[in-house]
Amino acid sequence: MIPVCRLEDLPEGESVRLDTAPPIAVFHTDDGSLYAVDDTCTHQDASLSEGWLEGCLIECPLHAAAFDLRTGAPTCLPARHALRTHLVTVDDGVIHVHVTAREGTAA
Repeated sequence: MIPVCRLEDLPEGESVRLDTAPPIAVFHTDDGSLYAVDDTCTHQDASLSEGWLEGCLIECPLHAAAFDLRTGAPTCLPARHALRTHLVTVDDGVIHVHVTAREGTAA
């Protein structure tokens, strides 16, 4: 479990990048939901935390690939592979990310 920041420090419609290996992006959507995904676009190396957030979709700033933050699934080309998603919880006002293990590895 990785502490991210206080909930009040991540406004709705904004994101924050965690310098983990690999980097993780945490998004606070306009409806108040929190999502975390691997930060690197699966099409080409670009930080999704620098992309455009609309509802539950994040658009890559490089080639406009888009992903559903709820599932990690790409919603349009040029991306073809899903992002790894991570559980997000809030405890005592602090956002935490629970990193999902990669297939074939331990968490």
